[in-house]
Amino acid sequence: MKNRQNNKSGSSKFKLFLKVTILVVFSLTICATAYGVYLTKQAKHAADNAYEELEDREQSEQREVKVEPKQDNVSILILGVDDSEKRDQGADNSRTDALLLATLNNKTKTVKLLSIPRDSYVYIPYVGYQDKINHAHAYGGTLASIETVEELFDIPIDYYVRMNFNAFIDIVDALGGIEVEVPYNMLEMDEFDKKTVDLKAGLQTLDGREALALARTRKQDSDIERGKRQQEIIKAIATKSASFTSISKYDDILSAVGSNMKTDMTFDEMRSFFSYLTAGMPRIDTLTLEGRDDTSTGTYYYKLDDENIEEISHILQSHLGLTPESTNYSGTGTQSDSASTETVTGSMTQ
Repeated sequence: MKNRQNNKSGSSKFKLFLKVTILVVFSLTICATAYGVYLTKQAKHAADNAYEELEDREQSEQREVKVEPKQDNVSILILGVDDSEKRDQGADNSRTDALLLATLNNKTKTVKLLSIPRDSYVYIPYVGYQDKINHAHAYGGTLASIETVEELFDIPIDYYVRMNFNAFIDIVDALGGIEVEVPYNMLEMDEFDKKTVDLKAGLQTLDGREALALARTRKQDSDIERGKRQQEIIKAIATKSASFTSISKYDDILSAVGSNMKTDMTFDEMRSFFSYLTAGMPRIDTLTLEGRDDTSTGTYYYKLDDENIEEISHILQSHLGLTPESTNYSGTGTQSDSASTETVTGSMTQ
């Protein structure tokens, strides 16, 4: 009789434990779901604030129909602008401090990333003559920059992302910093144009203002090297964003994005690009434009090499699936499952 009571008591305790466990798991599931919904609402709110459709441009003139990121290869033009009060230019009239072009191949889940030197001497359709490419934005805003890049490489620009210094700093800080190689000791300008950022050479974790200083500097080398650093910084941001430890920080990132970034991507279109991160860090191949310094007119220009432009154009067109050639160009760089670097500096082999 006593054993039966003990068994009944033990059974009751087990049932109670089971009920409590189920209740806890259920509660945690509800909390996780609620937080997921919260983040989705936060993300949509941020995306709505950041959304800026360009007037009279539903899609690129080089596209017959608007692309669908879930199934199509797409291109994104990233514009870094200095819209600080000190410059007194505003977001729409400022010159671009950084200009990067990314093409994304949906089948291979790979990215080609090209940095365009700010002093590149190119034809600007908006004004009808050649000038520095960073002047295009000052002449005609984001649309003028897009049309200039489309003209230069003969590819459609499907989306743009325009980001100011504050957005860049906030995103890096929200990620808890990024790991980047600093090439040499430097004392650089901060976002307020004061020399307060003191960096030492070596691989290290940089916060937002330090990463911005590294992305902007070119005094000790060249605009080409600065472009390469910007590519490495973008890759570092992508790597950190794809890491599991950064998931809890997305809310902070979204808060930074809404007020300091503009894009013509909708919330649903942004979510479509998550597929590039589901298998971890995508392979990113970096491209470099060749050219020469020119001061013959008394003004410094970077004169691009015509053959190199043709090579780069072919690579981008192929990666977007606009040519019959393979979209998995390997180039001279090394490849791995996660990332690779590709520098185009001569003849291209397919």
